[in-house]
Amino acid sequence: MFGLSRFPYLGVVVPKAVLPGRRSGSLRGWCLGSMAVFQSGLLVLTTPLASLAPRLAPILTSAARLVNHTLYVHLQPGMSLEGPAQPQSSPVQATFEVLDFIAHLYAGANLHRHLDVRILLTNIQTKSAFLPPLPSSVQNLAHPPEVVLTDFQTLDGSQYNPVKQQLERYATSCYSCCPQLSSVLLYPDYGIGMLLVESLDVPLSSTIRPASPVARSPKQPVRGYHRGAVGGTFDRLHNAHKVLLSVACILAQEQLVVGVADKDLLKSKLLPELLQPYAERVEHLSEFLVDIKPSLTFDIIPLLDPYGPAGSDPSLEFLVVSEETYRGGMAANRFRLENDLEELALYQIQLVKDESHEQHEEEKVSSSNSRQRLLGKLLRPPNKRPELPSGLYVIGLTGISGSGKSSIAQRLKGLGAFVIDSDHLGHRAYAPSGPAYQPVVEAFGTDILHKDGIINRKILGSRVFGNKKQMKILTDIVWPVIAKLAREEMDLAVAEGKDVCVIDAAMLLEAGWQNMVHEVWTVVIPETEAVRRIVERDGLSEAAAQSRLQSQMSGQQLVDQSHVVLSTLWEPHVTQLQVEKAWNLLQKRISKTPQACD
Repeated sequence: MFGLSRFPYLGVVVPKAVLPGRRSGSLRGWCLGSMAVFQSGLLVLTTPLASLAPRLAPILTSAARLVNHTLYVHLQPGMSLEGPAQPQSSPVQATFEVLDFIAHLYAGANLHRHLDVRILLTNIQTKSAFLPPLPSSVQNLAHPPEVVLTDFQTLDGSQYNPVKQQLERYATSCYSCCPQLSSVLLYPDYGIGMLLVESLDVPLSSTIRPASPVARSPKQPVRGYHRGAVGGTFDRLHNAHKVLLSVACILAQEQLVVGVADKDLLKSKLLPELLQPYAERVEHLSEFLVDIKPSLTFDIIPLLDPYGPAGSDPSLEFLVVSEETYRGGMAANRFRLENDLEELALYQIQLVKDESHEQHEEEKVSSSNSRQRLLGKLLRPPNKRPELPSGLYVIGLTGISGSGKSSIAQRLKGLGAFVIDSDHLGHRAYAPSGPAYQPVVEAFGTDILHKDGIINRKILGSRVFGNKKQMKILTDIVWPVIAKLAREEMDLAVAEGKDVCVIDAAMLLEAGWQNMVHEVWTVVIPETEAVRRIVERDGLSEAAAQSRLQSQMSGQQLVDQSHVVLSTLWEPHVTQLQVEKAWNLLQKRISKTPQACD
């Protein structure tokens, strides 16, 4: 017999033997500790959909405490695990109620951001494909489940061994699972209020709407099509993407064309520097699609114009769009009609609300919000710099002209950082008594001097700007001098008892100074905003401002070599919160890895 441990705060009854790879031992230490010990799991839902919807939140909460990465979901409403015969997977007819439920489940999964939820669609079939079950092979999954969970409950609320064995056999008959598969019957605390809602039989809100004149009702079967399309940026694949893709996968019976926005279509995106590269987005998208419906053929292509294949492919029959892209779908249909092609059946998906969005973020679940939440976070491991002063952690702060880099430096100074201004060091280097003065005069002549002997930086700038050879002569003189002065300033920071030093330098990466910092922090803003700020601040023309930016590394080039990214695009208080977030995370890193400073 399996020993049982009931933990009310966990929301499940767990057997004492569900550790992966073993069949014995107590879970008490695990339950009180890390909670989720399984990397991947399969959740088999057996409750009828009408009763299941109000129970989803506690079910997902219970599952999220057991699984910490990938949670597959298999819908088999009405299945019993207590009968004498081994249950078999049977087709679930795709109705609008099923589509709404899928959208509802993904929306609920937003509360568990650590979970990559994937609803498996192999047994969900449209009206045209709703056939008796056929013998099929076990479906391979990208992350074979280590544990199978279910909402099925025994009358006595126990981890009844025969039921668990039925569950494990059912899971392994459908999907590739880990050899030592564990199983848990979930017993979430549904609460009286939830059961009252369930008793009212309140239908789910409609989240999928076919375009007129196609009507819909919850129990109405969904039509299947041979080929269809869906498009998007699909950056950091999130649950709203998954609703869009899942509906498209259910509608398509043979092939699904997936357009992935690239190049010019990305320019208007918020924080485009933090977008995943096209190849990475396609890789994640492909894994998800093959996982949820491997029987389909997927044609994933770059989307380079607003219409894409939806405007020109005569073999397409439907297009899945969101509320935001519905007008684009209508425009694609007008374009098709103008070119003697049949209209596409449009299926519009409601936006998924982000219940935990900040004031400056979008109200919907979006990749833009995901990118904003990366601001201030560490994107890659810090550099080890044993040659730097012991006990000092050095940040290199950079950004394009007009990015607000200096304002960020002052905010960091207010939090306790020692700030080294590379522009100030440059002035010291050029001064008559400075270490770069004589070499610069010898290289460029005395006609670059004011009457008082001070270097006229405007004249010097006119000599080197646009002349790569002359610019290299100047930077080969000045950059090593500024680097040496910066190291002297680091010693001063140590003498003052500072543990964080920030080098504020627009040319940090061009000068190669990333080799003397632990982390590179980059401040980004759209180029149009940078031009506006430069014009306003320096009195330059727009053309002159753009020319200045073109002479620098782009924001994307800077971000590609950065550890932390910040932005001054929003109100000052939002910038302050970003900086404080970055600072607090930095303090945690320093406290955990003091050797990085030694």
